[in-house]
Amino acid sequence: MIYQLLLLGTVLAFLMFQEMKRSPTITTIHREATMTEFKSGFFVGGESCNGRVLIVDDEPDIRKVVRMTLQKAGYEVLEAENGAKAIETINSGENRLLLDVMICDIRMPKVNGIEAISYFRQNYPRVPLVVLTGFPDTEMATSLLRQGVVDYLVKPVEGEKLKASVARAMEQRELARL
Repeated sequence: MIYQLLLLGTVLAFLMFQEMKRSPTITTIHREATMTEFKSGFFVGGESCNGRVLIVDDEPDIRKVVRMTLQKAGYEVLEAENGAKAIETINSGENRLLLDVMICDIRMPKVNGIEAISYFRQNYPRVPLVVLTGFPDTEMATSLLRQGVVDYLVKPVEGEKLKASVARAMEQRELARL
């Protein structure tokens, strides 16, 4: 039964993607003056949005600021307070088929950011990852970037820098689909 639901979900996602390729109003990719204006043309909940982003951070205030910044930029935002909740969130409902970018802190209780990133790289290799941490570490940043993390941001991050990083991650995801 679960296998059939997963297969059905995959087929529906494929058909939706094929329909988006045929319909110029849906597949139009707008690239205006800056990369932060990149729009993927996805439809979530009946409304057009730039994509779906999962924020994984144990600090509620950080999640709130990131969520508000990205929502104003047209993204749908999901939140998780640690790696375990992130894994639960992405594996529930329709999220696994529609997640476009994950932003992850490193130091968190339960499943930390390194463990969560490892899990996501193995199970969702096409979902770009951005690290957002309050404890910068040059060796860790280099290692994560070599492993394919799109960006390594340090808290507090400027809104424009955050939006540019997510836009780069979205662009990387779009290029990986081609």
